[in-house]
Amino acid sequence: MSPLMLSVVLALASAVAYAAAAIVQERVAASAGGPRYAPLRSPAWWVSVLLNGVGAALHVAALAYGPLSLVQPLGALTIVFALPMAALFVGRGAGRRAWRGALMATVGLAGLLSLTTGTEGSLTDGERWLLAGAAFGTIAALFTAAHVVGRSVLRSVVLAAAAGVSFGMASVLTKSVAEDWEPGAPLAEWTGLLVLSAFAVTGLLLSQASYRGAGLAAPLATVTVVNPVVAAAVGVTLFGEGFRYGAAGGVAALICGAVAAGGLVQLTLDRMTAPPESSSVSSGPTVASDGDSPRPEVGQGVDVGAVPGTRPNLEVEVRSRAVAGRP
Repeated sequence: MSPLMLSVVLALASAVAYAAAAIVQERVAASAGGPRYAPLRSPAWWVSVLLNGVGAALHVAALAYGPLSLVQPLGALTIVFALPMAALFVGRGAGRRAWRGALMATVGLAGLLSLTTGTEGSLTDGERWLLAGAAFGTIAALFTAAHVVGRSVLRSVVLAAAAGVSFGMASVLTKSVAEDWEPGAPLAEWTGLLVLSAFAVTGLLLSQASYRGAGLAAPLATVTVVNPVVAAAVGVTLFGEGFRYGAAGGVAALICGAVAAGGLVQLTLDRMTAPPESSSVSSGPTVASDGDSPRPEVGQGVDVGAVPGTRPNLEVEVRSRAVAGRP
């Protein structure tokens, strides 16, 4: 197998691992009870952490065998892989709007990443701390806004955006630390490693919280899009990176960004307009959802009569009957 083909295989495997991790995270968030940000007592959550680590390792390995312009766009396939995997393994199918939004976000992000050029460069200590402070301020602002928003779906999308910013900054600092690292002084970059670890952990906790009440597609797409966009924005402003094909490439990048943003809007609207899920008990009466109250059907009335015998608590007997004047 050629190095280029091996890079493609590793990048696709990385996207599958990230998609599987997101599915597990969403399942943990959908389970009743438990902490929103760090369900440390859930074995499934630790499985998702392991899958995220595997995805990151495979992504780094893919970069070792192939160019960034190929590996990064393939990472955008995480969203496309996640939807059929969720339908296959946990029975969570997606409608037309969700698929349309996922494809728009993937195509827009892949196009944007394929137009970005990479250059060698590193940040000074002052630039690192200034960038880290600005990023933490942005994350704090998004975190505060998420708790002000009333709709659970919008709150989850804002938390996912904060997670994307955190992951993006971790990527930027990883590149900067790797450029400055020297084998003779392995601990010289310990402050940079500490800060990027803080960003990585913060992103993980925020992404876990973003799946609470918003399903899978919208938070995952938001994190997947915001993460590389933040990294690319920092690369353009501080590392001197740019877009291929000059001004035409810049215009194409704006169009790709608009397509990706439109996909996120589609996914958010799909979740906001989705009918509330209801649970039912097999071999028994239907249980209404939290927001619904059971009502007698049209043409039916209710008779209430005393239950024979003595009971410690008040009980009633309900019998269905036809309402007078109705068939």
